[in-house]
Amino acid sequence: MDVELLTSYEQTQLGQRQTLPDDYLRLPDAEMEVRIAEAKKVLGDRLLILGHHYQRDEVFRFADVTGDSLKLAQQAAAHQTAEFVILCGVHFMAESADVLTGAHQKVILPDLAAGCSMADMAAIDQLEVCWSELQQLGATDVIPLTYINSTAAIKAFCGEHGGTVCTSGNASTILAWAWDRGEKVLMLPDEHLGRNTAFGMGVALDQMVVWDPHLPDGGVTRTELERARLILWKGHCSVHTRFSPQQVLQFRQQYPDGRVIAHPECTFETVQAADESGSTEHIIRVIAESPVGSVWAVATEIHLVHRLAHQLASTHNVLTLDALGCLCSTMFRVSPNHLLWILDGLVAGEIRNQISVPPEVRTWARVALDRMLATTSKEI
Repeated sequence: MDVELLTSYEQTQLGQRQTLPDDYLRLPDAEMEVRIAEAKKVLGDRLLILGHHYQRDEVFRFADVTGDSLKLAQQAAAHQTAEFVILCGVHFMAESADVLTGAHQKVILPDLAAGCSMADMAAIDQLEVCWSELQQLGATDVIPLTYINSTAAIKAFCGEHGGTVCTSGNASTILAWAWDRGEKVLMLPDEHLGRNTAFGMGVALDQMVVWDPHLPDGGVTRTELERARLILWKGHCSVHTRFSPQQVLQFRQQYPDGRVIAHPECTFETVQAADESGSTEHIIRVIAESPVGSVWAVATEIHLVHRLAHQLASTHNVLTLDALGCLCSTMFRVSPNHLLWILDGLVAGEIRNQISVPPEVRTWARVALDRMLATTSKEI
C-alpha cells in the first residue's frame, strides 16, 4: 500500500478545510432552523442528511436518518437518488460512507476537523511496521481485524491481507470468523472492545497481549506472542475510558435497585462491574424494553444518554454514569452553523468539504467492509 499516497490524501483533506464564515457564527437559532428547512426543501431527494447518535440535538433533529456509523454508511448507499450525502458525524464515518456509495454520490462532512482520537491512534505506517515485526517474531498465521472506528487506510490494509471490519454489535461474530481462518487475530484500534468481546467469548485474559506501536516489537515478547490468540492494539476511546467501577459503586449506593449498562469501549473493569454491556443500538433497545419504572445508569456519550432520558422520561429514569458528563468533543464540532453553510453551498451549486477516498484505498476498504456484511447483517 502506498503510504505516500495516503499521506498526500490526508494532507489534501486538511488543506480543503475552510473556515466557517463569521456571518454564520452570529446567526440566531431560529433563523438557522428556518434556513436549513428551506434548503432541504429546495434540494429535495437530491439530499440525504445522516446523523450519528452522538451528535448534539441541535444537529440531530435535522437528520433524515439516524444511527451508528455503519448503519449510516449503509443508508447512504441505499439512497441512490441522493446526489449529496451530508454525514453529521466524524471523518472515518464519512470515509466509510464514501466507500459504500455510488460514483454519482458526493459525501460531505460539515467540519473536516471532526475526527476521532481513537482512529488517530492507529496510523497506516504503524500498522505496516507492526505487521512486519509480527512476521519476524514468528506470528505468520494472523488475521487483521479493525473496528469500524478506523481510517479507510486501516480498513484497506485489513481487506488486502485477508481481514475485515467489525462493529461493536457484531464483534463476537467477526472474531469467530477470523479465528476460523487464522491462529491469531490482530484487532485494532480499540483494545477495550477487543478484550471485552473476547473475554465474553471465553478467551482467557492471559491469551491476549497488547501491542504498543510506540515500542520496539510492540512491547511484546516472543513467548507472550506464541501464547496469545488475540493481539490487541493499544488504543482507546477518550470518552468511554472515563467511566470507572467506582462510578458504578456510587450509583448502586444511591440506587440499590438500579442497573448499569456500559458500551464495550469502556475498560474491562467497568464492563465487569456493569449489569449489561453492548453497542449503542443495544443500549437503546435494552433500556426501552425494560420494565416501566426502571432506573438505568448509562456509560456512553452524554448526548445519547440525555436523548434517551428525555424520550423515556415518563416511564424510566435514565442517568449518565459520570455525573460530570462525557462529551465527544470531535462529534460536537459539527454544529447547525456548519450544516447551514454546507446546505447554502449546495443550493448555490458549490460542494464544500467533500470526502473522497483514493481509488486504491477505496477498493480494498470495500473488500473489508463487504466481507463483514457477507458474514453478518447485525448492526452496532
